[in-house]
Amino acid sequence: MIKGFKDFIMRGNVIDLAVAVVIGAAFGAVVTAIVESVITPLIALFYEANPDGKSGPVLIGIYGQKVTFPLSGLLTAIISFFAIALVVYLVFVLPMNKWKERQAARAGVTEEPAAKLPTEAELLIQIRDLLEQQRGTTAAPTRSTEPPSPSI
Repeated sequence: MIKGFKDFIMRGNVIDLAVAVVIGAAFGAVVTAIVESVITPLIALFYEANPDGKSGPVLIGIYGQKVTFPLSGLLTAIISFFAIALVVYLVFVLPMNKWKERQAARAGVTEEPAAKLPTEAELLIQIRDLLEQQRGTTAAPTRSTEPPSPSI
């Protein structure tokens, strides 16, 4: 039982996942600090916070009450998401892709352009022709590029 647990923990993907979670949590704290110290004050320049701490446009309701749409939290979440996505792309994804390209070039591996795949109609025509050949109903397969017309 202990050996199986040790093998499970020593797998590369478990260690990578653990590192990613720890780094993600630390990075999340940095982004939260940036948003709270820079982004939220910028939003406060445009929207004044209410006494309850919500900032956003205030409208008068049907019964004369003030209704606040707390958009600052939404804007903060959207900006945080894009900030995290941008940093993850620039810091992790882009350098890793460049590194993989360099490794592939060094190893002499080149990507071949993908061959043009046949359309669904062409595949159906090929299947029909092969079935006819197997049954021996035709001497040579027909190579029509148009699908058969439906009979009425």
